[in-house]
Order: sequence, then structure tokens, then C-alpha cells
Amino acid sequence: MVRLFVRHNVADYKTWRKVYDEFDAERRTMGVSGHAVFQSVDDPNDVTVWHDFSTPDQAKRFASSQKLKETMAKAGVKGAPQIWFANEARA
Repeated sequence: MVRLFVRHNVADYKTWRKVYDEFDAERRTMGVSGHAVFQSVDDPNDVTVWHDFSTPDQAKRFASSQKLKETMAKAGVKGAPQIWFANEARA
């Protein structure tokens, strides 16, 4: 499993969340098997999300997809997001 993390600022969390939720079915067709949303305790418009994928290639295709970029713009994402990929650390 690969986890994709994205952190970005949004113009308005409620507007962003509505678009994010509407994109759920499409995210699933793009390989997302799990996800969660977090807000900064100091700024509700500072949002971090994670998405799980089976492979690094799926995660990277999702992160670079034109559809995702269009959806983020529609949702009111401000500036470039911080994006990173991680595998669960094992002992």
C-alpha cells in the first residue's frame, strides 16, 4: 500500500469539502482505496488529505492527473499543494 498525502490552503473549507465529496466516485475509479481529511487546529482552511493506493504508479498517476488539477481549482485550492508519497514503515 502507498499513501499519498496532500496539504493545501483552500479559499473556503465548506466549498472545498463539497467538491471533494462529489469527486469520491471518480477517485475510486482512479485507484483510491481509502482516504481521510484533516484541518489544521489553527486554520480550518489549511487542509491535509491522504489517499491510499495499491501501487506507487497508481498514486503518481492520480497526483499528476489533469482531472485532479481541474477539481482542485474548482474546489478553491490556493497555490501549489504540498504532495508526498509514503509506505508504512516496518520494523
